[in-house]
Amino acid sequence: MEDSSAILCQISCLKDMLDQVNEEIESSIQITREMESEIVKCSEAEGAFAAREAGLTKLLYASQFELVGLAAVTAESRKSVTSTEQELRSLQKKRDEVQERMIRNREGFIRQCLEFQGGIDPGESERLQYFLAEKESLEKEIDIFTRRNYALESCIATSLEEMFEDLGDSRTG
Repeated sequence: MEDSSAILCQISCLKDMLDQVNEEIESSIQITREMESEIVKCSEAEGAFAAREAGLTKLLYASQFELVGLAAVTAESRKSVTSTEQELRSLQKKRDEVQERMIRNREGFIRQCLEFQGGIDPGESERLQYFLAEKESLEKEIDIFTRRNYALESCIATSLEEMFEDLGDSRTG
């Protein structure tokens, strides 16, 4: 009986050891499942990060494309401003030439008026009317050129302001 008891005791010990091994195996299986779950989560996160990276890369390229476009617009705007300034200087030069011509014509007219007054006769009344009409015409021409020049300067200033505002808005936007 003692042998049976020793065998039973050994069997009981072996059963306890087997139960402990089974618990350790079960624990290892549970840890493995948790690790697999974490691996799946990491894979999903990695996929999400890859998608986000692709989106950000696309946004970066779009921003670079827009920046290159804005640089081109800025260069063209500068050329346009330079061209407009040259045109304005040309118009101012023409206006100055017209004014000088009108001053010379006015001085000639005044001289002729003085000469006319020195030798007034009734037949020269028509000539006086002609000179007076020419004087009025020249004064109107000066006024027209002055208004056109002012309008052009205002238009250019407004256009330049709008272009620079658009450039500022597009850079901040």
